[in-house]
Amino acid sequence: MKNLVSTILLLCLAGGLSAQAIQDSPRTAPPTGSQQSLSQSAVPQGELPLRRISLFSSGVGYFEHAGTLAGSAEVKFPFKAASVNDALKSLVLNDPGAGSPSVSYPSEQTLLQTLRSLKIDLSNDPDTAAILDSLRGAEIEIAAPNPITGRITGVEYRIAPGETGAQEPWVSLFTSQGLRAVSLREINSLAFKDPQINADLTRALDLIMASRNSGSRDLSVSLPGSGSRRVTISYVIPSPVWKVSYRLDLGNAGSGIASAGNPVSARFQGWAIVDNDGDTDWNEVELSLVAGRPVSFIQNLYPPYYLSRPTLPLAIAGTAQAQTWDSAYAAEEYAPADLESNLLMRDMSTKSARQSDMMEAAVPRPAPPPSAGLGSVAAAAATGQAAGDQFEFTIQKPVTLNRRMSAMLPLVDGSMDVKKLLIFSGAGAPGRNVHPNLGAEISNTTGMKLPAGPITVYDGGTYAGDALVEFLNDGEKRLISWGEDLSVTGTTAASSARTLSAVSISGGHMTISRKQGYEKKYTLNNVSAEKKTLIVEHPITSGATLTEPVAFTGQTPTVYRFTRELPAKGELELLVREEIPLYERISLLPLRLDALVSYAANQEIPPSVRASLQQAAELKRKADDASKARTETEGRRAFLVSEQDRIRRNLEAAGNNTQQGQEYLKRMASLDADIDAQSSRIDDATKAAEAAQKAYEDYLNGLEL
Repeated sequence: MKNLVSTILLLCLAGGLSAQAIQDSPRTAPPTGSQQSLSQSAVPQGELPLRRISLFSSGVGYFEHAGTLAGSAEVKFPFKAASVNDALKSLVLNDPGAGSPSVSYPSEQTLLQTLRSLKIDLSNDPDTAAILDSLRGAEIEIAAPNPITGRITGVEYRIAPGETGAQEPWVSLFTSQGLRAVSLREINSLAFKDPQINADLTRALDLIMASRNSGSRDLSVSLPGSGSRRVTISYVIPSPVWKVSYRLDLGNAGSGIASAGNPVSARFQGWAIVDNDGDTDWNEVELSLVAGRPVSFIQNLYPPYYLSRPTLPLAIAGTAQAQTWDSAYAAEEYAPADLESNLLMRDMSTKSARQSDMMEAAVPRPAPPPSAGLGSVAAAAATGQAAGDQFEFTIQKPVTLNRRMSAMLPLVDGSMDVKKLLIFSGAGAPGRNVHPNLGAEISNTTGMKLPAGPITVYDGGTYAGDALVEFLNDGEKRLISWGEDLSVTGTTAASSARTLSAVSISGGHMTISRKQGYEKKYTLNNVSAEKKTLIVEHPITSGATLTEPVAFTGQTPTVYRFTRELPAKGELELLVREEIPLYERISLLPLRLDALVSYAANQEIPPSVRASLQQAAELKRKADDASKARTETEGRRAFLVSEQDRIRRNLEAAGNNTQQGQEYLKRMASLDADIDAQSSRIDDATKAAEAAQKAYEDYLNGLEL
């Protein structure tokens, strides 16, 4: 490690943001201007000035301290208690002369646990009696008022003289003359003979004194080394999200919307709003503002964490447990730890150099001359370049900002291609007059990726309104709006209808194709003497296909956009049609006769299909009649069988030899003949029903329409 040109110590886990910030830092390039002169002179011992800050839109900030140190040094960094987790996760040291750097900090439970671990415990804010009682066996010397030396045996409470009945503490001492009890009220002074107790008492009082500033935690970085060398320490901690606001000056490109639809070059300015909410002043720091959406989270690395462990019986008896063993890998299959660390550092150095080359190659687009509206801030605006998958703005001049203060800094100063127009949304309630929005289509020609923010619009040399814009990529076009045009009114009328488009029959199934149509008519009236360009936003119906108009200007996930010219003192109508195909597949075989008849009588169905359905209905009627005849015959036979059973029971009651019994025998014989006849009829009816059903099924299965 000492043989490397630069020693990097990654404490805990360096997050992705800190690694990117390291690659972006200008360590490999020589400092320029005032930075060069400052970096060449050694800073005061124990101090490392803040030199670079990168604020991220994810709510964190990258802070880099740099300077020249001579010999061994210890640098302290105060952090808010809520920031310690992030600092431990991302802290990075770069000291080429430190042999074994280290970082120490007070644990979240240091005060309580340390006080309890000392020989004299002040964790519960004890009084003198409680302190002495907890130190039984300790040797002390007291003046009461004569000096007495002895070992504490305990503290007891006795009723004080007088009528109050209050109790006062007495300390019992084992002295050379035996046990003695001394009232604490009579003790003028006391001292412990054990130097360790005195040392622990001093330490406890120091800890209690230091804990008064409970909102701050110090991380002490120890850098043992020799010689003069440049040291860099960086970390990522929570920071206020930097904000942005824009100004767009449309100039004097005609009054109102007279030049609508024609692109104009409009002045565009952006300002970044940053907040220094920390306890450290920013003095001539390099400030970068990064736009993106990286993954960022907090992990509890600061408080001590304990795991629950099982309690096992003593292994002094019993039998051995059966177990299996995995095969081991050869030793050469593992890379030595030092080799892995060296490869990691070499890879980080290569990435840092490559990133530095990319930053030097990025050339910002020059800003156009200032217009009469917005003043120029091009000399102080930020430069922008890609930072991995994010975009970084670097303020050109060093920034000075006192603690607990905020500032507004120039971010971008250039021009944009702007087309002025009106925007009418079809999402409003139908039948209600609404005014379209004053707006424009802006093209990001600044050469930078612009974060989301408000835009204050100026038109004709005066304030026109406020707009909002989402994240805008370089070269991307976007609509913005900042007011309503009271000279134009618009209304919508919506309707829907379902129509049958086709019917087909195949394999005993009928498929009915329908179209669910949606229509919306837009009517806009312009009472001004100016022709205007209008964009109508029509909400997309989920699952529908646009049929009229056949083309649109643009499409978003939720709307179609149609561009139209609105004549002066005229009216414009726009009809938008959408269709959703609907399909209904019907199995004809299980249909009831009335359903078939209903389909056969439906005039929407083509005549050829209706004729086939009518023939199928006739066959269905015959099959139903045959089935009904079989059912009636089966019912007649079932009645005869039940009647025969009733007579048989009567015969058993009357006996065969009685006159009544003889009558029952005759009736049973007659019923037998009728039952046989009905059975024959059932066979015939079953064959007829099956034949009719087969004819119906064969007809439907053979239809191909």
